[in-house]
Amino acid sequence: MILLGMEVGQLGTNCYIVGCEETREAAVIDPGGDALKILKFLERNNLKLTHIINTHGHIDHIGGNRALKDQTQAELIIHEEDASMLTSAGRNLSLFSGMVMSGPAADRTVKEGDKIKVGNTVVLEVIHTPGHTPGGMSLKLEVDGKNILFVGDTLFNGSIGRTDFPGGSYRQLIESIQQKIMVFPDETEVYPGHGPGTTVGFERKSNPFLV
Repeated sequence: MILLGMEVGQLGTNCYIVGCEETREAAVIDPGGDALKILKFLERNNLKLTHIINTHGHIDHIGGNRALKDQTQAELIIHEEDASMLTSAGRNLSLFSGMVMSGPAADRTVKEGDKIKVGNTVVLEVIHTPGHTPGGMSLKLEVDGKNILFVGDTLFNGSIGRTDFPGGSYRQLIESIQQKIMVFPDETEVYPGHGPGTTVGFERKSNPFLV
């Protein structure tokens, strides 16, 4: 399994690339911008992009979708409750950010428990974690018998996602974190949409929104 990461876009979004060592097929999670940088990164690592996955529909997580899809024809995937954000500059907040963007639409929408297979060896399981957006989702990946979580803007190192945007809910977000993320063992690695990585145990003990 191949796991790589980089910071992209004006808001410093964490973009992750997960690839199959056997087929060299790869998924990019949250390409918030800098599509050319992502494409060059894939080329340097001899990876073929087959999936574009958005953990939610805000502009800083979907900004590179169109360019990547145009260049690779990769399948674009988002949770069914955030799908409309991809094609609406108002809903994805780009209308208010100075970088208006709409489309392309999702090729596939997913829901709780769905699995996204990349190549022969990578399986990402969808965990619906609403609160930041109605269709916010996290992705579980098993590596050497342990789980790692890509959580988008649900949970950060020492903080949580904003809930003051349209469709946000503080109550839902806390429930998502407590019922869907904190149920994992302490050693579970957490890869957020912004800032440094963390673990379930660290957040359980020290995150001021959870203790």
